[in-house]
Parts: sequence; C-alpha cells; structure tokens
Amino acid sequence: MLKLRDLWGRFSAHLVLLLGAAIMLFPVYIAFVGASWDSATIGRGLMPLSPGPYLVTNLLRAWNVGSGEKIVSVPVRIMLANSLIVAICVAVGKIVAAALTAYAVVYFRFPFQNFFFWSILITLMLPLEVRIFPSYKVASDLRLLNSYLGLTLPLMVSATGTLVLRGAFRSIPRELLDAAQVDGAGPLRCFWQIVLPVARPNLAALFVILFIYGWNQYLWPLLITTDPKMQTIVIGIVRMLGISEALVDWELVMATAVLAMTLPVLVVIFMQRWLIKGLTETEK
Repeated sequence: MLKLRDLWGRFSAHLVLLLGAAIMLFPVYIAFVGASWDSATIGRGLMPLSPGPYLVTNLLRAWNVGSGEKIVSVPVRIMLANSLIVAICVAVGKIVAAALTAYAVVYFRFPFQNFFFWSILITLMLPLEVRIFPSYKVASDLRLLNSYLGLTLPLMVSATGTLVLRGAFRSIPRELLDAAQVDGAGPLRCFWQIVLPVARPNLAALFVILFIYGWNQYLWPLLITTDPKMQTIVIGIVRMLGISEALVDWELVMATAVLAMTLPVLVVIFMQRWLIKGLTETEK
C-alpha cells in the first residue's frame, strides 16, 4: 500500500509538471506554427495546429529582409546583433561592477561600511522607470543617443548583482585569503585567483539571469534609439505589429519571434548546469 501511494504521488507530481510545461510551451508552439504558414492562411483564420511548408522561407525572409507586404522593417539579423551586444555588455558590466563592490564590502574594513552597503541596497527601490527622465537627459547631453554606449551604460550598474555575489563571497572561507596574503598575494591577486574561481558557478548563474534581463529590455532602448538600424529585437517585434491587425504580416512577425527566442534558449540550455549549481550551491 505504501509503495502504491508513493507511485501515485510521483505520478501526480509528474502529471502536474507536464501539464504546466504544456501550458507554458503552447504559445511558443503557436508562434512556431504561425511562422510556417503564409499570410493568407493566417489572415483568414484558417491556420491549423500543424506546421506548414513555409517555415524556411519565412525565416530566411525575416533574417535577410525583415519587410513584408504590409510592414517595413530592417533585417532581423541586424536587430539580433544589437540585442546580443546589449545583452552581453549589460551582463558583463553588471557582473564586473557587482563583483568589485561585493568584494570590497565583504573583505575590506573601512569607515561607514554598513552605511555604504545599505545605500547600495536602497537603489533597488529606484528602478530605471523611476529615473528614466534624468537618465535620458544625461544620455542626450553626452550625445549617447543611437549608440551602443547609450544602450548599455545606464543598465550596467545595479544592486541586484552586488547582493547575490555578497552572499556567495561570504561563504568563501576567510582562511583562504589569509593564507594567500601570508604568501605575499595582494588584494587584486586574491580577488582574481581565489575569489572569482571559487564563485564561478554563481557568476555563471548571474550571467544567464542578466543576459536575459538585457535581452528583454524594452523601455530604455525605445527611448534611446530613433535609428531603425539601432533598434533591438524586442523593439522590432513591437513595431512590426503596427496599429492594426489588418496591416500585419503575421507570418513574418511569428518568424521574427521564433528567431528572437532561439539565442536566449540556447544560452540557458548550454549554461543550465552552471545555472542550477550557482542557484542551489550554498557551501564551498
């Protein structure tokens, strides 16, 4: 009876997980199916739930041209390149700033240390939407509009990474750094050769999270870019939708959405082991 109850419990748990996964993946599947049919089939509302024969054609047209019969846009490869540059720069910039800040807070002693740390955490209550106008004014005065520096620099610093890496650094035994200092290692050498290698899973997990964060940015790229060749993939999809459903090449929009999902999904898949390890590992 106990074994039967355990089997039923496992079956129920897996059934709920499979049902949740199916609900989450169904919109993705619909986008994939929509990218495989022509505009007439989708426009008449006759699109079936099975893939059609135009997937490769629609993907190539979105990748190379980006424009259809009703919408005009830049090639998707340009928007993907812009999003990739923004996501990598934002992730790397946030990690560098957060790692240096967390290292200073954890391993150094200086006046008003707690005050500065809590001042950093208070900025969590000031997201980009709150400081959007002064940030835009500064970027405009520095002539950073329609530039990669303007797209990435205001997003590179936040307290989230500092908070995450502070917990990771505090779990590293202080004896490791003391032994290195006895051998003549300075603060930067301890940081580069001891702290960072030990915290590698946390850095990898943080990179994945921040990469997705940078990839999905919408408000700031919308304000900072006016040149179509500088727009990211998220902005491109929104502008493809236009103002009327009758003026949309849905097969092109769906193909663009499929291409936009591909790179983040690949990043998560290839770094899945590091992501899980960095989010679950608490002891070094």
